[in-house]
Amino acid sequence: MTSPTFMRLTPRLQRSLQSLLSQEPAAQLIRSTARQQWRLIVLNLGSSLVEAFTEGATLAVVFLAVQVLSAPAGTPFNWASNPILSRLPAAANWLNGLPATGVFASLLALAVLLQALQSLTRFLILVSVGCFAARCRALVTALIHSQVLSFSFPCASGYKVGDLTDYAGQGPEAIRLQIEMGSQLLVGVLLIATYLSVLVGISPWLLLAVLVMGGLITMLQKQLLPRIRAGSEAVSQAQVAISSRITEDFQGLRLLHSSGQLDGADQHLRSRMGELERQLRGQVRRLAVVGPFSSFLPILAIAVIAGLSLLLLGGRSTGVLPSLVTFVLALQRLNVRLSGVASNVNQLADNSGRLARLNQLLSPAGKQFRRQGGIPFRQLQLQIRFEGVGLRYAPELLPSLSDISFTMPKGQMLALVGPSGAGKSSIADLLTGLYAPTAGEIWIDDTPLEQLELSSWQQRLGVVSQDTFLFNATIAENIAFGTPGAKLAQIQAACQAAQAAGFIESLPQSYDTLVGERGYRLSGGQRQRLSLARAILRDPELLILDEATSALDSQSERLVQEAIERFEHNHTVLVIAHRLSTIVRADQILVLEAGRVVQRGSHSSLLAEGGLYQQLWQQQSQTTHQAHA
Repeated sequence: MTSPTFMRLTPRLQRSLQSLLSQEPAAQLIRSTARQQWRLIVLNLGSSLVEAFTEGATLAVVFLAVQVLSAPAGTPFNWASNPILSRLPAAANWLNGLPATGVFASLLALAVLLQALQSLTRFLILVSVGCFAARCRALVTALIHSQVLSFSFPCASGYKVGDLTDYAGQGPEAIRLQIEMGSQLLVGVLLIATYLSVLVGISPWLLLAVLVMGGLITMLQKQLLPRIRAGSEAVSQAQVAISSRITEDFQGLRLLHSSGQLDGADQHLRSRMGELERQLRGQVRRLAVVGPFSSFLPILAIAVIAGLSLLLLGGRSTGVLPSLVTFVLALQRLNVRLSGVASNVNQLADNSGRLARLNQLLSPAGKQFRRQGGIPFRQLQLQIRFEGVGLRYAPELLPSLSDISFTMPKGQMLALVGPSGAGKSSIADLLTGLYAPTAGEIWIDDTPLEQLELSSWQQRLGVVSQDTFLFNATIAENIAFGTPGAKLAQIQAACQAAQAAGFIESLPQSYDTLVGERGYRLSGGQRQRLSLARAILRDPELLILDEATSALDSQSERLVQEAIERFEHNHTVLVIAHRLSTIVRADQILVLEAGRVVQRGSHSSLLAEGGLYQQLWQQQSQTTHQAHA
């Protein structure tokens, strides 16, 4: 019945409306888009109101049609006394001049016209809300992408790639559902108001009686259903206990035989089976009530409504039948709409989890964002300088770097060596702006790095690491990434310098070859040479080689190393080396251990000095000698 359903819906409906009016990012996006797309909103609201009006008008036509059909043949109508047409004297006068068949045909035509208009309004509702949802989905997808890209690297790297992909996929879907369910909710509420107006107009006392009866039926169901659930749970527990006991008895037959407990075990099981039988019989009685009770309720409801109709509507000039038919039809459609609204509210509740995740990502609370603004970087004039730089990736972790100081003059090559975890890559992370120092300062000429415009600095860097990332695009597009407007001739020259032109031109589609997801169609050495060609094409102020050849075979390493040596002239290069043979010509070598610089100098001076560098050199020399032997 209507009242219990409506009462259950009310708090959930309030929560749904509150979610649409909240200050969360998703709700703000919907409202701001609604202000921009106000024509769609007006169209949607107007169509919803027209649909509710046509539904009420259709019920009025039904009332009049049933009155025509139920009247005795040959009895003249005085439509001016009709409760509906008394407010429309022109229509009443027109109908008075028509025979009953003409009136009925006119009402049928009007009903068809009203339903056609209602179908048109439903089409407009669906189109307007669909267009609005499409706009919001496009905006939220772009917003998610912008939000993730605006995070600082430490913040963004705290998310799993799968989670971010799920945000990008589920966020727009959550917005679509929120808008479409909200629109359906609006239509449903308007139609419910229409049906309630019709029911109250026919007889508020009859509606009240129906609501009271619905409340009594619901109370009976509330009494019955918990007992059925409790009985089912008790039966299930008893069956599990019996099954477990039988299994244990069969597994413990040796113990039961040897201890003389066979009869005791049998009696124990029989007593449990008696308890189960008692519970099963009670459950059978409870379940047996449901079927007859459910089939009896509709008959009871019809009988009560019909009896009350005779009592409450019998004195009307229009007769009982038109009012009764219209009342039952409106009541039935009200129940359908209440079920629809309940479904919409449930879907909104189910969508609240996805919406909460979206709001969690879009909310700025607890997030770090990339540094914006600053002095635009043009060109490296003199040097890069570290002064007492320290780095701690998280407050609870030990420092990765402590008191790092060095100077890298323009046009020179600086190499970083040391065991794993010494802090070599951390220095590269600081130079590329992925992390900010937690102590000390990095100077680019006479300007602190933190005062430079971060994007302009990063655009003048070239980074080649052992983990090369390639897009699922052509070779030419991958090399030109980060160098907008690059011509094919420039790309080819960069590939020539990177020792990559040979293998590229041997491919059937040459520079138009698709490399596949993350470049899986290419070998590791080929990917490294493409990465180096990308860096060369940028003509960077600083080239960072982060163990760029450590995972390559000897042939690939030789080719990449030759390309690097060609490029080093007149460029500033930072090399993080695993194989010391690749940095013997470095202008300066820093030896790191446990986040500190323990040695510095040239290759020859460090060998003469002894210490950690000499140990690393000797270990690698022995390993190379054994491999060749």
